[in-house]
Amino acid sequence: MAPTSETLTAERILEATEEVLRRHGPAKATVVDVARALGVSHGSVYRHFRTKAALREAVTKRWLDRTSEELAGIVAERDRDPEQRLRAWLRTLFDAKRRKAGHDPELFATYMVLTRESGEAVPEHIADLTGQLTDIVRAGLDAGTFTAADPAATARAVFQATGRFHDPCYAKEWEQPGVEEEFEAVVELVVRGLRART
Repeated sequence: MAPTSETLTAERILEATEEVLRRHGPAKATVVDVARALGVSHGSVYRHFRTKAALREAVTKRWLDRTSEELAGIVAERDRDPEQRLRAWLRTLFDAKRRKAGHDPELFATYMVLTRESGEAVPEHIADLTGQLTDIVRAGLDAGTFTAADPAATARAVFQATGRFHDPCYAKEWEQPGVEEEFEAVVELVVRGLRART
């Protein structure tokens, strides 16, 4: 039996939208395609998302939030040394972005388009990630592990300094020979720069 609009949820619509985007790409995917995949009218989809742009924005946010949630677990590990947390956070971010690019290239290419047209999702994601880094830097200051005049400015600098390993525009480089060594060298440089002088 086809689902009805009464059983339709925003989450089910977003899941279906991902599949439609994977199949058709962002240029050809329509709300009608999403509705057809769900067995409902396109009006039912519009009751949850008022416009196609709002639907695409929600899909982008959902995709980005998966990475943020994974990283938030590392930030929350208060019993772990801040330097170890910073290294783990940067490693997890790199691995998550690389996994998305390598394991689902069609959807990754779609998200590259969606993030360029996204209104608030990408800036919010970056603010969330730099906020997480700020928490780690501040924990390092409190523990005497790191030194920094301004934890938020330092977090933004760390994020920018490691951009080659998480900014999707560098995705083609993530599978190149030597990228692991380059990543480790940049992380080591960043950590050395943050360590408190004794």
